[in-house]
Amino acid sequence: MTTPPSLLARLTGAPRLPSVLLVLAALTALGTAFASQYWGGLNPCEMCWWQRYAYMTAVVPLLPSAFLRLTAVQRRVSLLLGGLVFLVGTGISLFHAGVEQKWWEGFTACTAPISAGGLDDLRAAILAAPVVRCDEIPWSLFGISIAGFSAIASLMLALFAVKAAFSTETAR
Repeated sequence: MTTPPSLLARLTGAPRLPSVLLVLAALTALGTAFASQYWGGLNPCEMCWWQRYAYMTAVVPLLPSAFLRLTAVQRRVSLLLGGLVFLVGTGISLFHAGVEQKWWEGFTACTAPISAGGLDDLRAAILAAPVVRCDEIPWSLFGISIAGFSAIASLMLALFAVKAAFSTETAR
């Protein structure tokens, strides 16, 4: 009697399914980010936008393998490129989470306090300042910020993409 395949094995087993799932996951993350911005009032900082760009970019190499008939090598390259972009997104999210937690400094344009010598300097600094600071946590759950959740999601998607790329079924 053989053991039935695991859920992960079944999900990575169909040639196009992993790419479809990864595209849907990236679009869901983007949809959630935009919904929290426009309906939830959580305006993004500069690094939040970088995380969104990673999800947007990950969709690009995954779309062909999700919806076109590709060779096994093309599909594998598509999944690996998507996984690489998700891994870059993980790094961006981890960096942002570290800035929020004050583990390290962020970029000056994103976290610098306003200091001015005179009224004109203060006015110029206020007008040039970003709307949202990157080193403040706008929302968290169980002590994990949105950037932290993004890091977890991006890493899981990167690992799933790599697992799918080397699945024997993807080679079909």
